[in-house]
Amino acid sequence: PVHAGAKGKSAGHNVDMGDVRGSGRTRTIPQKGMTFPRGHNPPRRKPSAINGLPDASCARQHRQDIKGAPIMAATIWYEKDADLSVFDGKKVAILGYGSQGHAHALNLRDSGVDVVVGLRPTSKSVEFAKEQGLEVKPVGEAVAEADVVMILLPDQYQAAVYKKDVEPNLKPGAALAFAHGFNIHYGYIKPSEDHPVFMVAPKGPGHIVRREYAAGRGVPVVVAVEQDPDGKTWPLCLAYAKALGALRAGAIKTTFTEETETDLFGEQDVLMGGINHLCDLGFDVLTEAGYQPEIAYFEVFHELKMLVDLANEGGLNKARWSCSDTAQYGDYTSTVITEETKKRMQYQLKRIQDGSFAKEFMDDQAAGAPKFKKLQEEYSHPHLETVGPKLRAMFSWNNAEAKDKDEAESFNGKIARTQVQ
Repeated sequence: PVHAGAKGKSAGHNVDMGDVRGSGRTRTIPQKGMTFPRGHNPPRRKPSAINGLPDASCARQHRQDIKGAPIMAATIWYEKDADLSVFDGKKVAILGYGSQGHAHALNLRDSGVDVVVGLRPTSKSVEFAKEQGLEVKPVGEAVAEADVVMILLPDQYQAAVYKKDVEPNLKPGAALAFAHGFNIHYGYIKPSEDHPVFMVAPKGPGHIVRREYAAGRGVPVVVAVEQDPDGKTWPLCLAYAKALGALRAGAIKTTFTEETETDLFGEQDVLMGGINHLCDLGFDVLTEAGYQPEIAYFEVFHELKMLVDLANEGGLNKARWSCSDTAQYGDYTSTVITEETKKRMQYQLKRIQDGSFAKEFMDDQAAGAPKFKKLQEEYSHPHLETVGPKLRAMFSWNNAEAKDKDEAESFNGKIARTQVQ
């Protein structure tokens, strides 16, 4: 489909699936002739369409466990599909100057956007931002003069800051932006309907977002619009993604619901909660069986980087292609990942979808995060790390200084950051 862009037409590439959330009925997807029932989440306000076309919402489709179901194509935008003149005469407030905050502020500034950073006056990041030539003001003051407010604070702090400093100072009709849908999706932040609400979520940490931008490249993003009161939110969203450098790589259309639920699932069940624990347990199994810790580290952890790099280049097929026949056969026949693992994943997904995980996390944070802090300290000392620092020092690529001040000031070898942005 062709969508209206910021000045004339901009092409959304591939197929726009249509909204399957808005009614209580099933909807037939014309391209494939398939029907998908409505999801169980409470209905949310439906984002406006671009150029009269329905908004894409694949979340409900992908929730169906249909064997052999066709993969639905996504809508993807690139640099030619957005216009930075959307920001003419506008100011963007970036709230927070952590991993994502510093990347967004610097990239937008270097793209010619008028940027102000909103921080607590006591934050250590105030001086960091000023040293980089950025205008810095208290959060309320930054919000009051901004036409777009990008909230890049940790999830657990956003609602309180929104209520205290953002909502009372927000200009009429000013847009609210997010890099993760958590607080909007679960209802911790509820903007009035006259404010545009959109999301630009980089698929990589802020340090990489900044590094790739400076190298003339970009990190892909997913983008969504939750509220579009004036019909201009999509061009604004795409212009923001372009200023971030993301459209050099591409922006994939999603919804706040889909981004939030899939992001949490990926973190909990594959990336953080999957790979991290597999490596840790594998190390314990080998060392408890009497093998040298150094050898165990290489076999269950170090080589993971090489495998991930290959998968990043050419998918799982290339990662397997690069390994020996012996390794491949063991992969196919001896994996510890079973159908029981899938059932556990499905259980965790349900907790994400019904809000149970979000409530557990936010309740703990509201109580001062006793469980979270205990777990951070506990998991900062896995047995694997008894030899990790020594072995990592053997590799020349690990001996460089910290790549930026945020890393230098906030990472001390443990999980917990040594400063809060």
